[in-house]
Amino acid sequence: MRLTVLGPVRVWRDGIELTLGPPKQRALLALLLVRAGQPVSLSEMVDVLWGPAPPKSAANVVHRHVGSIRRLLGEGGPAGVAGGILVRGAGGYRVDVDAGALDLLRFRQLAGQARRAAAAGSPGRSVELFLQALELWQGPVAAGVPEGIRAHPAFLGVDQEYPAAVKEAAEATWECGDPEQAVPVLRQAADRYPLDEALQARLMRALAATGRQAEALEAHRALRSRLKEELGIDPGREVRAVHEQMLRQGSPASPILPVSPATPPPVPRTPGLRSGVRPAQLPSDLPFFTGRRAELTRTRELLAVPAGEPGMHESPPALVISAIGGMAGIGKTTLAVHWAHQVAHHFPDGQLYANLRGFDPAGSVTSPGEALRAFLHALGVPPTGIPAGVDAQAALYRSLLSGRRMLVLLDNVRDSAHARPLLPGTPGCLVIVTSRSRLDGLIVADGARPLPLGLMSKADAREALVRRLGADRMAAEPSAVDTIIELCGRLPLALAVVAARAATRPGFPLAAIATELRDSAGSLDAFAGSDPGADVRTVFSWSYQALDPPAARLFRLLALHPGPDLSLPAAASLAGLPAVETRPLLAALTRLHLLTEEAPGRFTFHDLLRTYATERARADDPDDIRRAARHRVLDHYLRTTRAAVQLLLPHRTEHVPPPPSPPHTAPEHLTTQEHAASWLTTRLPVLLCAVEQAAATGFPAYAWQLALALDLLLDRRGLRQEQLTIQRTALDAAERLPDRLGQAHAHRALGFAHHRLHQDDDAQAHLLRALEIFTALGRRDGQARTHRSLAFMANSQARHHQALDHYGQALGLYESTGNDSGRANVLNETGWTHILLGQFGEALIQCRQALAVHQRAGDPNGEAAAWDSLGYAHHHLAQYEDALACYHNALAIYQDIKDRYLEADTLDHIGDTHHALGDRRAADARWRQALDILAAMGHPDAVPLLDKIHGTTTGPR
Repeated sequence: MRLTVLGPVRVWRDGIELTLGPPKQRALLALLLVRAGQPVSLSEMVDVLWGPAPPKSAANVVHRHVGSIRRLLGEGGPAGVAGGILVRGAGGYRVDVDAGALDLLRFRQLAGQARRAAAAGSPGRSVELFLQALELWQGPVAAGVPEGIRAHPAFLGVDQEYPAAVKEAAEATWECGDPEQAVPVLRQAADRYPLDEALQARLMRALAATGRQAEALEAHRALRSRLKEELGIDPGREVRAVHEQMLRQGSPASPILPVSPATPPPVPRTPGLRSGVRPAQLPSDLPFFTGRRAELTRTRELLAVPAGEPGMHESPPALVISAIGGMAGIGKTTLAVHWAHQVAHHFPDGQLYANLRGFDPAGSVTSPGEALRAFLHALGVPPTGIPAGVDAQAALYRSLLSGRRMLVLLDNVRDSAHARPLLPGTPGCLVIVTSRSRLDGLIVADGARPLPLGLMSKADAREALVRRLGADRMAAEPSAVDTIIELCGRLPLALAVVAARAATRPGFPLAAIATELRDSAGSLDAFAGSDPGADVRTVFSWSYQALDPPAARLFRLLALHPGPDLSLPAAASLAGLPAVETRPLLAALTRLHLLTEEAPGRFTFHDLLRTYATERARADDPDDIRRAARHRVLDHYLRTTRAAVQLLLPHRTEHVPPPPSPPHTAPEHLTTQEHAASWLTTRLPVLLCAVEQAAATGFPAYAWQLALALDLLLDRRGLRQEQLTIQRTALDAAERLPDRLGQAHAHRALGFAHHRLHQDDDAQAHLLRALEIFTALGRRDGQARTHRSLAFMANSQARHHQALDHYGQALGLYESTGNDSGRANVLNETGWTHILLGQFGEALIQCRQALAVHQRAGDPNGEAAAWDSLGYAHHHLAQYEDALACYHNALAIYQDIKDRYLEADTLDHIGDTHHALGDRRAADARWRQALDILAAMGHPDAVPLLDKIHGTTTGPR
């Protein structure tokens, strides 16, 4: 078998070229080939083939094409795995071939050998190998595949390996003194990438060095014309320097310019992590990054290996930890992100990033546990698969990274202990840690390589201003520029703020800005130094003084907001103003770079600006003003959360009166279930922070009530650890009040969360304590809900008769309070217990009663659940037509109320019943519909459903 993707997608078997089928099938094969050796998930296949708006039939089409490709490439793979070359695993499908069968892998193999030869001091051998590798390219990657699909990053990234290798080959020809060898490949690559200035510069240089001065000058003229016509820009510094050297020196016999080395291409990706995902979490690189040459040289030394040993493109020799330290605002994060982007291609298993907020003045520090859960989620671990406890989570994290080549950036770490649980345990990874503290513990105990970061040099500071303000404006007032650099203390953040002000006021002379800086007084204590100009507060206070009083007041109050970002209504609540008056104030803060709009309608502070705002609030606003602002924003989040949950889960919220609202609170107006779901998804990190802040700042009632409002939502989404954390906070807050009702609700929620994590001893203790308090308070609905939780746990332990006892008590309690929705839920759950006991006739009786009560109560979610239970009972009685009728009733309701998970669950049940009827085609259709929903959600139930589709398992789960 021979396959090519470097040019047209082609396949030969036994010397005969095969027909590859329709365009979408050919495109899918191309995707599998460019990702050879790495699983490609169903969702990624759909994304590549159709983009953001796939048809409903997309998943079915993909599965048909996969089957055709399997037959094309040959059946009968490894033991028990269908597909031969095309292998199915937990993460999706992957093509398993070696470099002798696929041109892309052969190219990468030869290019890797060429780099090793260059590193070993054999440039001639390196050139020979590079030229062999480049001969494999017969055109753009996947030529012939529709352009809209080829524009996907999966193909564009591979396309860039060709010009990168050409640049490296050209550099090798200089090393061996024979630039003539590079001219043909440079011409070909320059024709294919006419706007790649680095390629064009190397072609000009090679032409000039081999006596073709006129051709070199004509290449420069043509490039300059193309750039002007197509992009409206002039050639960059590299091309200009080559041109100047050509004019000045004629045809040199040696390199005329030290052109920047080519960026090595991405190395072949190793098989993906357990879920087939490849995290790419790095923040974007700063377009104005400049300087830091000494530090970047040091970072390259950190990754260097002895000559003759494997280079970074193969495998790092050991775990490397670089601890970048320095004062706040010095540019630690900027440098770390820039460096990470430069070396990311050496770590093909991906990049993880966490801002640990170690010095967050609001106290919203990201704990190692929170970061670990986020990393595990990014690595494909479903919420239900994340163990309890930081030690167990860290162990799983280290296991997943074992043998991988991953880049991990831990930003804003508080101290060594803050970072240590997030370190991989085996060689192959690079960890970059930034902190305002000296991380002596990591240096001594973990072998971290420190990289202290000082102030920018004057030359680098000047270049930074030139990039933001333009060379002409800088040249007109050189003395003022020197003063600005001095008074900003060469601090990158301060320079950026001043440059932003100057850029938005092009009519202001720079001398006026320098005078304002000189006349300002005060400093941020944390950043005081021997140089009087190193004073960030001078810059911030100057920007702050430019605000009108309402905007300045909002700036101060925003520092009180919980969590990393906020919306317009939350800002309005903090300020106690209508949204229409708050919006222009936010715009004023954004214009002056005192606030960043990181997404439409969502705003965030830089850490230093939050510090400054906090100090201003303490200095300018009395305690009662700040307490009232916190009260308003917590009320905003509690009431909006309750409204959102009520829209999504009517008849499921606890009937607990909220605390009295303070004046001028502005909850968000949520009108649809889609709007409610979106709001809860985007605001969930803030809501979790709000629970903690409410408990810490003297609003315990808001802490436990907000935790209660989030209880069912977190359970539905499988966020067990988050549920456990906030309910512990809720319990502490309720005990401090003391509030017995809050304690009861927190104990019940904690009990259920512990059970979900299989910690049943703790679960039992909390649930029994909740039952005791609810009983003492005479809260019958609370007692009933707790009995249901105890029954749920009993059923999971196969203690079904004990579960029936709890359900019986819950039913009596609901009946005594007239809670029809609760009574119907218990009837349905009782019916389900009878199904588990094999008592299907009794189950039908109970579930029909539940259905009737839910219909009278107007509870569509409960009605759908009852229909689904009835269908399940009929199925087990072999009454398949009745089962299908019940399931379709449930399905229609779930689709109407937009409950996607339970819609998928019912589709799965429908498929089971069609399968029992012998209609495998209809079963597959329903299972695939369910799979589409679950795959889009990233739900772990997608995996067993995929096995069912492929025949590994059958029947109801």
